[in-house]
Amino acid sequence: MSTLTRSLSGGRESIRTYSRRVEIPMLGEVMVPPPDKVAYYAGLGVLAALKVIEWPMALVITAGHLLADQHLSGVVKGVGEALESA
Repeated sequence: MSTLTRSLSGGRESIRTYSRRVEIPMLGEVMVPPPDKVAYYAGLGVLAALKVIEWPMALVITAGHLLADQHLSGVVKGVGEALESA
């Protein structure tokens, strides 16, 4: 198995990890991040609650991570689809 094939199949696994969804009444279906990301976001919340960092900074950091993860999973998915069609 080539390095490219291994990295792409690893990318598919990461896309599957982000595909966990939970049905919440009144909100509908919500995507749940992997446990390590939940721990990271909880850590940011604790730091903000203890006033180690300000709430706006915690929100900006969280939004940046969410956008980066969303972009990365889209790129990996696009590359995988392109290789399947080739």
